[in-house]
Order: sequence, then C-alpha cells, then structure tokens
Amino acid sequence: MIRHIVMWNLNEGFTEEENKINLQKIKNELEKLKDIIEGIISLEVIIDPIAGSNKDLVLNSLFKGTKELENYQTHPEHLRIGKFARNVTCDRVCIDYVE
Repeated sequence: MIRHIVMWNLNEGFTEEENKINLQKIKNELEKLKDIIEGIISLEVIIDPIAGSNKDLVLNSLFKGTKELENYQTHPEHLRIGKFARNVTCDRVCIDYVE
C-alpha cells in the first residue's frame, strides 16, 4: 500500500469567508474521488487544524499500490480539482511512502 500525504497553505488575498468556502470545496471534491477512482483505500481531507499548525489543509490518502496512485494523479476528476486548488493554495508539500 502507498500512503500519499499532501499539505498546503491558503493563498493570501481571500477573506475569511472565502477561505472557508474554498477549503470546504476542496474537501468535498477530493473526498468524492473515493467513489470515482478505483484503488483508493481511504482518503481524508483535514481543513480544521488546531492552533499552532503551520498548514491549512491536509490530504491523507492510502492507495493499493503505485499504479493506483498514478491512476489517481492523472485522472481527469483529480486534475479538475487540482486546477481549482492551485488557484487558492500555495506552499504544497507532499510525501508518498510504502506502508
């Protein structure tokens, strides 16, 4: 199995309300992918980190293997969501590892 963790910060220039809407949209859209893309074992998006955290948004997902992760990363629905996320986030960091 492959663990795929991605973290972002929100871009500056949005109001607090816009940030909440953007975070919720990313969460909803990413979590829908569990039912669309084969090979996803689990996928959770965290949008409410506690004080002291230095990232605003976390994707924590688990895939059957590298082939399934690659399929997810190139899937049209993932690419669509990624396009939106890139417009409202910055400072992306990612780690993938065998679990």
